[in-house]
Order: sequence, then structure tokens, then C-alpha cells
Amino acid sequence: MAACCRGFSTHVDFDRRVELFRSPTLGGPDLRRRRWRRILFESNRVGFCPITCCCSDSLVPIRRTAGSGKNVEKQEDWRFNPKKSPRRLRIQATPAMPFASPQSRFISKPEKFYPRCTPRGSGPQSRDTPPKRDTGIANEKDWGINLVNENVSESGTNEDGSTWYRESGEDLGDNGYRCRWTRMGGQSHDGYSEWKETWWEKSDWTGYKELGVEKSGRNVEGDSWWETWQEVLHQDEWSNLARIERSAQKQAKSGTENAGWHEKWWEKYDAKGWTEKGAHKYGRLNEQSWWEKWGEHYDGRGSVLKWTDKWAETELGTKWGDKWEDKFFSGIGSRQGETWHVSPSSERWSRTWGEEHFGNGKVHKYGKSTTGESWDIVVDEETYYEAEPHYGWADVVGDSSQLLSIKARERPPGVYPNLDFGSTPSAPTEEEPPQELPPQ
Repeated sequence: MAACCRGFSTHVDFDRRVELFRSPTLGGPDLRRRRWRRILFESNRVGFCPITCCCSDSLVPIRRTAGSGKNVEKQEDWRFNPKKSPRRLRIQATPAMPFASPQSRFISKPEKFYPRCTPRGSGPQSRDTPPKRDTGIANEKDWGINLVNENVSESGTNEDGSTWYRESGEDLGDNGYRCRWTRMGGQSHDGYSEWKETWWEKSDWTGYKELGVEKSGRNVEGDSWWETWQEVLHQDEWSNLARIERSAQKQAKSGTENAGWHEKWWEKYDAKGWTEKGAHKYGRLNEQSWWEKWGEHYDGRGSVLKWTDKWAETELGTKWGDKWEDKFFSGIGSRQGETWHVSPSSERWSRTWGEEHFGNGKVHKYGKSTTGESWDIVVDEETYYEAEPHYGWADVVGDSSQLLSIKARERPPGVYPNLDFGSTPSAPTEEEPPQELPPQ
């Protein structure tokens, strides 16, 4: 059966690029989110730029926002303009951005999109494409999950000698538990390249519903990757409200360099506007490593908490980072943060800053640095922040039609669900997730 025309040609090219970002000496409190150095590795070329630290120049940020999709909040790219006065600057609290740092993408040679499902009697298309960095949590429609209503077990060989298999089934359990699943995979004729993918949907009599995907693979260059995605509908144990939760984990490693990355994303929503979002990210390229953690929390009644903590280091001992936190309710709140740098000789530089917003047009700004600068002023300034998430309950419900349409097993008369909020059995999988990259 000639089911695959792509073969296993995926490759991973790494490139590293270091962009230097300046930190201001004065006007520091106006810079809630300072642009900082980024370490990137991308495809197409390989190069090196040494890392240095610049902590000078009185500059004022100009904001540029760009949306990256419904489920990824607005991103910011900060540029600096020395002609602007910091006292005339308006600061708006926007959702935490994905890490403005290493952008690595594992890009497959054939860029053309191939359907995820093929007609019965032919093998599944090869999915030897690794995940991409900083893409957040995909919507269910992007996966093309299509489960069949019968048990299937088939395999075959393609014209190029590569092999494939596909199987599906249904598992039943207590309390109306049902899991419908499909596994598929393939391998090149020489065994050096392979891919695996599992789809599933789960439900029980409590109203729990879950849709998920797990995929992994490796290519002839030794690059490997693993990715999982999950979407869940359930009733919250404490509030009794319907809640939808989405999560994703992605990981990739180079087979030719000491390089790789790992990301964990999550989003939680309930019917009254409570929302929580966050991500943990790690990456490395030879002697350079970087981390980022960020989170957002909306209580649905106007209270907002947002934070970001990111840092990086080299094997030579250079370290640097930036963190900030926003807390607001009814126009009153605070912002605070720190930018820091440590040299290979352990010499440390840092600048801390803060803002108190009183809700009356007055803002108290203060800060200091290890170089002796300091400020403590009260200015007339409007307070901007978002009391509601850019992407909330109504949006996630609209994007979760396949999850919401999952049919539970018919419940016999007189049988009632056991409302145990414990863990639900995991989806079938042929392998354990690969070990994470070095601890953060």
C-alpha cells in the first residue's frame, strides 16, 4: 500500500542568535516590562554572538502589541525612544507574554500540510514533524481528531519500504467510564526514523469529558520530540461550576548538538469568569540555558494577578534575569519588579522598582539599584490594566465543540454516578513520556 509519500525526511537545524537589550538607569519605574536580552536558536543558519551586559542609557519604552491567536494572550515587543518623557508615559497592564527569549523551531523540510486521516484501506500519513516553540495551546480543530466507532487493527508497507500501523478500540470501566482511542505510527525502512500518535476521548456518568492527543518521533539525524495535548470538561469540586481546562507539553532534543527545549502550558476557565493561565519553559543551546515562568489569575470579580520570572545563564558563569508582578482590584493596585545580572566573577548588578496605584490618578513610583541610583516620586498618571482575560469562558466554549459533543455511556435506570472527584484513569499509551530536560 502506497500510503505515505513523505517518507521520513524531517531534519532539525539549529541556529543561535543573541540580541542585546539595554536596561535604563533613570526612569526605571516606568519600565514595567523591560526588554531584555534574548537567546534564540532557529533554522536556516548557524552562527555565534558573544553575550555581554549593557546597563546604561536613560530610555523610555514604546509598546507594540501583536496577537498570536485566541488562546495565546497579547504579546509585547518593547522598543526604546530617548525622545519621550517618562512622565508622559501611560502604562497599561496587559496579559503576560510568552517568553521573549529563545525561539527554537524544529522545521520539517516538506512544509506542505498533509491530512491527518486517510481513507480506510490505506495507511496513516507520516507525521514526522516536531512541535514548534512558543505556540501555546492549540484548539481542538487544529488536531483533526477523528475516532472510528469500531475496533481496527491494521498495518502495511509503503512503496518506499517504510511501515505503518493503525489500531483503535474502546475501554470501559466503573461509573460509566469509557475511553475511545486510536493509535497509529510508522517507521522508515532502515528503522532510524519513526513516529507515533495516539488520540482519545473519555467520559463517565459524572459529566466528565476529555479529549487528548500524544505524539512522539525521531528522525535519521537523531532529533527526537514528544508532545501531548489535553482538553477537559468537569464540575469543580468546590464551586460546583462547570470548568474547562486545557494543557499542553512539548519537548524536543537535537541529535547533533547539546540543544533542546521543554514547555508546559495550561489554561483553566469556569462559567463565572474565573480564569487561570500559565507556562513553564526551559531551553538550552550548547553552553547557554534559559528559563521562564509566567502566570495570570482572574477571580471573575475584578481582581487580577499577573507575574513573570525569566532568567538565563552560560557555562562561563554569566547570569541575568528579569521579573515583575502586577496586582489590581477596582483601579487600586501595585506593580513591582527586578532586573539583575551576575558576571563570571560573581559581581552582581540589580535594579528594583515599584509602583503604587491609588485609584485617584496618583501613582507612587520608587526604586533603586546597586549602582547607587534611586527615585521616590508621586506623579499624575492614569492606571490601565485588564480586569478580564482577553480569551475567556465564552471563547473556550466556542472552541471546544468536539469536547462538548462527546457522548457518555447510557446509564441504566436506578444507577447513579459516584461523585468521586479523584483522578480519572489515564489514556492508553504505548510508552512513558520521555525524561525531561535537565531540571530547572
